[in-house]
Amino acid sequence: MTTPQESKKKKTQSVRDTKKGATQSSSGRQGMFIRLDPDDKQRAEYWADKRGFSSLNEYVAEAVVEKIRRENLDYDLPTLEVARLNELVGQVAALAKNSANLERVVTTGFDSLIGLTRGDNYLLDDRDGELA
Repeated sequence: MTTPQESKKKKTQSVRDTKKGATQSSSGRQGMFIRLDPDDKQRAEYWADKRGFSSLNEYVAEAVVEKIRRENLDYDLPTLEVARLNELVGQVAALAKNSANLERVVTTGFDSLIGLTRGDNYLLDDRDGELA
């Protein structure tokens, strides 16, 4: 089984496009020229080698695609971030439930106080002839 980098390497035989003066591979990709700071280039070469890319160009092409996905907010969250986000969502839901319960208790308490100030008391109600 071949990796995506190996299959891309097989497809990237460059062909010069005489109209535009750009390099285009047999996979339909067009070439471009970029300038990098020497430190950035060294880091990019390190990571390209570490990730197993066949060339720095392949790594840069993948980096551009990934950056575009991030700009479009189309990216996967690592498991740890997802777990923390789920924990925070659960805590917010629990806080909302506690707030609703607190609201209910306070409302009921004030209703009871208002009833007592009016002289209403459920303990003083007649029980249809029964002794209290």
